[in-house]
Amino acid sequence: MKTIKLLVISLMFLSVASAQQLWNFDDHRVPPDPANEFQALAYFYNHTVSQNYYANNDLLKGQIVGRLFSSNTTTTGSQAFYFEQRLIPFFIYQPKLLDGKAILRASFEIDWTWGDASYGVGGNFGSAFSADQVNIQTQNIELELIPWKTWAINLGLQRLFDTPFNPYRTAVSTMTNTAYRLMYWGSDAVGISVRNDQDFSRFKAGYYQLYENNVHQLDDVALWELMYERDITPEWKQGLSFWYIYDRGNGEGGVSVLGQGLNSSLNDYNGTFRFKLGGLPYKADIMWLGTYGNYNPEFLLGRWSLNAYAVANFGNVKTEQSGVYIKASDILGIGANLRTGYKYGQTADDAITMDIIFASGDKNGIDDQKYNGVITGNTWGSPGALNISTGAYILYPHGNVVNRYISAISDLSNTGLGQIGGTINFSKSFIPNKFFGKVGIAAAQSIYEPQDGGTMVGTELNFKVVYQPAVFMNIELHGAYLMLGDFYDSPIMNGNVTERPENPYTLFLLFKWLMF
Repeated sequence: MKTIKLLVISLMFLSVASAQQLWNFDDHRVPPDPANEFQALAYFYNHTVSQNYYANNDLLKGQIVGRLFSSNTTTTGSQAFYFEQRLIPFFIYQPKLLDGKAILRASFEIDWTWGDASYGVGGNFGSAFSADQVNIQTQNIELELIPWKTWAINLGLQRLFDTPFNPYRTAVSTMTNTAYRLMYWGSDAVGISVRNDQDFSRFKAGYYQLYENNVHQLDDVALWELMYERDITPEWKQGLSFWYIYDRGNGEGGVSVLGQGLNSSLNDYNGTFRFKLGGLPYKADIMWLGTYGNYNPEFLLGRWSLNAYAVANFGNVKTEQSGVYIKASDILGIGANLRTGYKYGQTADDAITMDIIFASGDKNGIDDQKYNGVITGNTWGSPGALNISTGAYILYPHGNVVNRYISAISDLSNTGLGQIGGTINFSKSFIPNKFFGKVGIAAAQSIYEPQDGGTMVGTELNFKVVYQPAVFMNIELHGAYLMLGDFYDSPIMNGNVTERPENPYTLFLLFKWLMF
């Protein structure tokens, strides 16, 4: 296995364009003025929140990710009111000596709930009286090399997104409205990725070490990826993708005591499917094969927009019994998404959009040695996939968060039971590119019923109002109310209570600024 890793990584550094001299695209050109060697960017976010869902466990101190009513102890009932703040600084270094062909990027994260802690050590804390908290978190430390024209190699701790675009050179709206929209992979991982961006096509290959246990043993978790996209017309782009997970970690590593992988407690926390393997060591080989199409996804070339994808995940899991690995389960699941929109006015904020989400499910787990549901990066990370672009707030997760990332369906798989759901959003720009609003509705039901429950997950109504006083500076008011369905009559799904919980709602006012 180690030999295969080294071979794959070595091949990534090779290029069919080797006829060009390394680092020199044109020996005869006059060099332009070099870019600034050092750049600093920052994203500042602050909001005040009033809502009726929260975590019961005081030890978590509001640092919550995952499914509402899951093992993260979130529930509804009492009123919660709090302020949160986030700063994400980016530092970029391009040495003039290499004429911009080598770039070092570093990004960090400093989060807190106002008044949470002081004089301590730990991420997501640090704003209580006197402050003085050691709290900085490392997001990315990665090097981008551009050895040949149109080629880029990213090495180190970097973004792992299910898109062929370079996440350091692409707007967030593009990544959340094209390809798989971060619904399968949306996090950070250490590894190496190689991209080739032509005028009418783009290609990406990557290897990522998700977990390294003992360096002398084959007990790692590793991910390989391949993506290719071609411009069929100026409006239409079609892509293909393949991912492969080699999981020999046996549920170890990952997020604190939760672990990661198919049999870990992370699944109960994140709202993904947990393979009940009886604590036995396992070997898992899982693959994803998908295709997607994007037609004018950001309303740049016309009034109509259409995006769609379909992904099949397949593979198998074997457990060790008496020194022999025996099949525990085959895996075959399907996930799909269709998003369409019509821009009726002057800007992209004058639009009607509709999202439809489908994920196959499984009724009886792996009792029949088959799992027919969806698997995403949320099985290995918290979060490992980001379904934040539907326009929902509580039914599906949204991206305006700091320490609390909670929703009814936090993973495409819906705990392995599958789902059919979607959203409809109507937005209008009152002052173009300055002041606009949105109203929306979202609804979803599971494919299979949980024990003692029904299939209807819930129906959400939501709105937002946005004012932009300056470029990349927003003041926004958001609100949402989710009417829970009979899915939450099941104690397994509602936090082990005898009745359906109170309907959740949220209202928050935010300020955010992307500083250049």
